[in-house]
Amino acid sequence: MKLPEPQVAVLNAASATDETPIEQLAAEAGLKPETATQAVFELRDDDLLDVTERDSVEYELTEEGRTYVEAGLPEVRLYRAAVAAGADEEPVQMGRVIGAADLDGPEVDIALANFGRKGYGSIDSGELSADGDTDAEADPEAAALAELAGADGGDDADADTALDDVDDAVLDQLVSRNLLDRHERTVRAATLTQAGVTVLMEGVEATEAVDRLTPELLTSGEWEDVEFTEYNVEADAPDVRSGKLHVLRQTAERVKDVLVGMGFQEMDGPHADADFWINDCLFMPQDHPARTHWDRFALDVSPIADLPDDLVDRVEAAHRQGVGDDGDGYHSPWSEDFARAIALRGHTTSLSMRYLSGTEVGELDPPQRYFSVEKVYRNDTLDATHLLEFFQIEGWVMAEDLSVRDLMGTFVEFYEQFGITDVQFKPHYNPYTEPSFELFGRHPTTGELIEIGNSGMFRDEVLEPLGVEHDVMAWGLALERLAMLTTGAEDIRDLHGTLADLEFLRGAEVTY
Repeated sequence: MKLPEPQVAVLNAASATDETPIEQLAAEAGLKPETATQAVFELRDDDLLDVTERDSVEYELTEEGRTYVEAGLPEVRLYRAAVAAGADEEPVQMGRVIGAADLDGPEVDIALANFGRKGYGSIDSGELSADGDTDAEADPEAAALAELAGADGGDDADADTALDDVDDAVLDQLVSRNLLDRHERTVRAATLTQAGVTVLMEGVEATEAVDRLTPELLTSGEWEDVEFTEYNVEADAPDVRSGKLHVLRQTAERVKDVLVGMGFQEMDGPHADADFWINDCLFMPQDHPARTHWDRFALDVSPIADLPDDLVDRVEAAHRQGVGDDGDGYHSPWSEDFARAIALRGHTTSLSMRYLSGTEVGELDPPQRYFSVEKVYRNDTLDATHLLEFFQIEGWVMAEDLSVRDLMGTFVEFYEQFGITDVQFKPHYNPYTEPSFELFGRHPTTGELIEIGNSGMFRDEVLEPLGVEHDVMAWGLALERLAMLTTGAEDIRDLHGTLADLEFLRGAEVTY
């Protein structure tokens, strides 16, 4: 019988009576582990080998664990020092015992935390008492570390045997204390079948297998006589993780493509800006709760100096007296110093104010459509739908005779590009838009309606000081919440930040 060389080598290394791990077969056959694994499964498919699998859990001492093998666990050292100081008879000052135990830095907290947990004694009002009936020398965690350290240098079987009698709860505790590393793997072993024994007895010849058809094999005609390697298309392939665009970046790029396709141009501008552009131009009163230190991130830098003086005067007048014959203003304090103060923008509407006023790209004639997808900063409470910094999809349209129906139709067209057709609207109040409404979308996993944006028609008190004589409809949409709707993420913190779910991000795709 003719078989590829790796299969012949594995057959000769296998036993008919004992299970042989694939790693051992590979070593005895002089093959790479992956080559031996492929050969084993090919022989199994030909009924020449039986393959068994078992889950194996192995433990390895960490660097900290090795340190405690030599010096002793901090809580054991604390107990010994306490007994030596007479704390088993009457309480002793805790500082004195800690010094005698030669504990330093984080070892002090570790010792104190585990001293009480293990019943070695108690601590009250800075004094330490030790339980004289406790046998700290028989500490099960210290014993397990010593057993594993003694097995180091032997084979895996030695390490496994060393921990056979150790309670699982003790091992779990050592892992949680970062004194042991736990490694879980699947061990595969092979045994010769009766057919495999028969093949070896009758004699097997090694042939060089060819894994691809080349032009040389075709032209020479050798392809008719060679042995081709069989491929198992159902075999597990290695998990190759290449770089990919972050889900939010994918969503942002898609948003930009959609809005450019709808005729919009992109805006950009500073993340740190004058409160004048962030709030005053928006007709937000300076004593509004959102403008206090509770909601904004003020920066300790020099105030902005290059604001258009005539625009500052018009905005101040709008705040104090209002706009038009029926305007009334806020009758609340207004300070130019506050308006010039620098803060991190709480919304990208500061960009809209710069562009609509003509200070960024000059005076604009209708119709105009602009957008931005940039980061904003708010002193919010962290939860499933709020972060301290997030991306906002800002947009506005300037034209004649715009209505709320135009605004709602724009949203319907925009969200349809992402497969979101159930967009709902709720009337809302904003100081800068009238009428105003919030947008809600239904989460694909939970079925819950979540807020995805805010919008409205800019008020005269916003537009007239800017010199805009036409209708302007505007909105601010949450990029992260759009990503939640398209990926099924249930918590905004799964998308980015220190708690981001990396496994979710590796597999998530932006669907539309």
